[in-house]
Amino acid sequence: MADVFLAHDQLLDRPVAVKVLFPQFASEPLFVERFRREAQAAANLNHPSIVAVYDWGEYDRTYFIVMEYVEGRSLAEVLRAEGVLHPDRATEIAIDTAAALGFAHRNGTIHRDIKPGNILITPSGQVKVTDFGIARAFGGGDDLTQTGSVMGTATYFSPEQAQGKQVDPRSDLYSLGVVLFEMVTGQPPFNGDTPVAIAYKHVQDPAPQASSLNPKITPALGSVIDRLLAKMPPERFASAEDLRAELRRLGDETAAPSRAVVVAQPAEVAPAKATTTIPAVAATQHGGPAVMAQSIAPEYVEPPRRNGLFLLALLLMIVGVAGIAAYIAVNFGDQEAEGPELVEVPTVTNRAQGEAENILEDSGFTFRSRFVDAPDGVPPGNVVDQIPAAGEQKEKGSEVVIEVAQSNQKVTLGTMAGFTLDEATRRLEQDGFAVDFTFEANNEIPEDVVIRSEPEPGQELERGTRVQLIVSAGPDQVEVPDVKDLTVLEASTELARAGLPNPTLVQEPSEDVPEGTVIRTEPEAGSPVLIDRVVLLVVSTGPPTAIVPPVVGLDQASATVSLEQAGFAPFVEFQDVPNGSPDAGIVLSQDPVGNSSLVTGSTVRIAVGVELAPPPPDTTPPATDPPATDPPAEDG
Repeated sequence: MADVFLAHDQLLDRPVAVKVLFPQFASEPLFVERFRREAQAAANLNHPSIVAVYDWGEYDRTYFIVMEYVEGRSLAEVLRAEGVLHPDRATEIAIDTAAALGFAHRNGTIHRDIKPGNILITPSGQVKVTDFGIARAFGGGDDLTQTGSVMGTATYFSPEQAQGKQVDPRSDLYSLGVVLFEMVTGQPPFNGDTPVAIAYKHVQDPAPQASSLNPKITPALGSVIDRLLAKMPPERFASAEDLRAELRRLGDETAAPSRAVVVAQPAEVAPAKATTTIPAVAATQHGGPAVMAQSIAPEYVEPPRRNGLFLLALLLMIVGVAGIAAYIAVNFGDQEAEGPELVEVPTVTNRAQGEAENILEDSGFTFRSRFVDAPDGVPPGNVVDQIPAAGEQKEKGSEVVIEVAQSNQKVTLGTMAGFTLDEATRRLEQDGFAVDFTFEANNEIPEDVVIRSEPEPGQELERGTRVQLIVSAGPDQVEVPDVKDLTVLEASTELARAGLPNPTLVQEPSEDVPEGTVIRTEPEAGSPVLIDRVVLLVVSTGPPTAIVPPVVGLDQASATVSLEQAGFAPFVEFQDVPNGSPDAGIVLSQDPVGNSSLVTGSTVRIAVGVELAPPPPDTTPPATDPPATDPPAEDG
């Protein structure tokens, strides 16, 4: 959809990435408006794990976005280079990605195209998610005009995306589940010959067990992946924050086991042992995470033997490096370190909710409250637990989840109709209710606005009661517009105007419709379909072609049959060959040549050898001698 350039911001003296739309999209007013709206929405997402959007504008009859330049590699490049990632590393990447998604979802933005190519990893290991909101402006992702492709990336589609249904934040969580599956197994859960085939598997086929492909995956992590890949959105995590909290809990469990395994350094005095066990605290003091002894079985590789001179040189080098590091720490340690600012998470447990929220805000953190049943002895309204735990070093501006004890007292359910889904969810969670939501077509209420709630408002309900929100999905049905004889871009724009984005594109030869234009739609033009239904665009590749079979060297009869079976009309020309030549009756040449592509039904000329005609017989009678005569008599 765009070219991306590395540029330099002269005003602020910094590198930036500039994404410039292709001209064919810049000429479509509807597309430009969507692009503008989504670029503005993305520019409002200010989070450490989201690539920042600085500006957007128009220049020289096209449009551009100025974005933060991230030095590093995409996760797709990392997976290509390294293959399967360790589950702990994959979990860390998923935690940071979930943090970015959670922030975007709270601000009303759904990514719609989470995939390894949109997750960037800096050299320091920081995760940056890019193209927030841009996927929506582009109609769902990349691959707009590729043969047989769906708009979006089918490998990472959620089932509801594949079916053309309304998506919500849980669709992003499914896509993240696919990415997590690929990180820990080295392959996505579903593969196929075409994007359509892959999308069908997302809808119909159960996802394989990740642990069956990688025995290092713990049952707990496998359970998280299975939940993310659930076909029905309500069966997934309710929010990205819930996913992030669960992944953090798994990380805390694996980071502090009772024993750890490390590979012993080779030494001449004790070469026999390959591994040893040390207390977990000893492992963490040396900078490495403690790992359960049962979960890792490192393979021992016989080290090359070193002599004493080598060990002495190595020791001197280590001392030298340590001295340099100490000098830098003493002389430059007060300078501002690169990377995000880290802040210690304050202790807010056993405090009142309001007081805890004020402490977190004063410390530079954002917060989210959720209610739990009050344990014995804990007053309602006090904080029971916090995630992350107090004392941890976290990025300034990151989120802290606090669990607030709630009593069994009843709360009046307010009217949620007319609020957006995000606002209604926020209000209900503040009152201590659990929230579910479903979408329902509605021709009058705007998309993403609550139609009603179940139970009905005004009732006295206990805290923790689950409230179902019925949310408008927009108009129910539309008619498929007639886009025959339009280009792919023109047809896609008309379908989007009618409420039918994300068409599936397939190619078909046609003798009547020019190449690159639409032959028909499925369903056909004028058919009433559900809003956001995936429409099939059948695009002409021009007249059908076939490969001309090579027939040189065949006899005339065989060559004729071969060409006719391939769909061509043979035209035989004869070429003289000497009498008795083995080329008599054999194809000597063809036009076009063999293995070339040609429109079916076309004529292929073949030259067949024919012997020269024998000379006609000589009908001239043989010559005869004249009759003998007596010599004349001599005079006498």
